[in-house]
Amino acid sequence: MKRVTGIGGVFFKSQDPKALGEWYRTHLGMDVQGWGGVKFSWVTPENPSGTGTTIWTPFKSDTTHFGPGGASFMINFRVQDLHALLAALRAEGCDVEDKVDESEFGKFGWVRDPEGNRVELWEPPEGR
Repeated sequence: MKRVTGIGGVFFKSQDPKALGEWYRTHLGMDVQGWGGVKFSWVTPENPSGTGTTIWTPFKSDTTHFGPGGASFMINFRVQDLHALLAALRAEGCDVEDKVDESEFGKFGWVRDPEGNRVELWEPPEGR
């Protein structure tokens, strides 16, 4: 079974996500969208259709999306079969959250690494 197939997104806390996004737009040329983040498409010679994206998003500093603790970031990894991977991680003794979110954006699950960092696992919808 394949496990991680790529980085789905990089998320981090910010005191002022809108102002920070504007700084990245102005100084690094990033196309920050109205929802606050950037969507990088995967168009390469090996993937000319551009199937797949990586998301960059600053969150408000008081977000609870990164789980308990003081982590200021969370990495989202793309996976092929979320439910199978979560089952394998549980069998290996990893700290896997019971909750799984399923929506039009795909399936999301979470595991904590040995240092307590919340890692988001994302199975994109078919064709993304």
